[in-house]
Amino acid sequence: MPLDWEQTIIDAHDPGALGRWWQHALGWVVVIDDPEEEFEIRSSPDRRPGLLFVRVPESKSIKNRLHLDFRPDDRDVEVERLIGLGATRVDVGQGETSWVVLADPEGNEFCVLGSASA
Repeated sequence: MPLDWEQTIIDAHDPGALGRWWQHALGWVVVIDDPEEEFEIRSSPDRRPGLLFVRVPESKSIKNRLHLDFRPDDRDVEVERLIGLGATRVDVGQGETSWVVLADPEGNEFCVLGSASA
């Protein structure tokens, strides 16, 4: 029996704010808008998987054990765009690499890989 990947859950202090940040970063659409408890975005309303942001009381305390990787057309341009939206560069011990590690406004790490054309 196959499994369908419905969504990835991201814990957040403010699901609406973090979900909207990711919505702008990815250009996705909102499918659940209950910003006090949960906020879901998808690439299109009927396309899965989505990202579901849920309220939790605790703060993030260590490096994520699961993170998202993105491959843009131009890594450096995309990194600057995301930083302009509020992402920050982070060092998780990656050393010299072809990707850049960033964190969203609540500190969740993600990677911007080398350009697709490279």
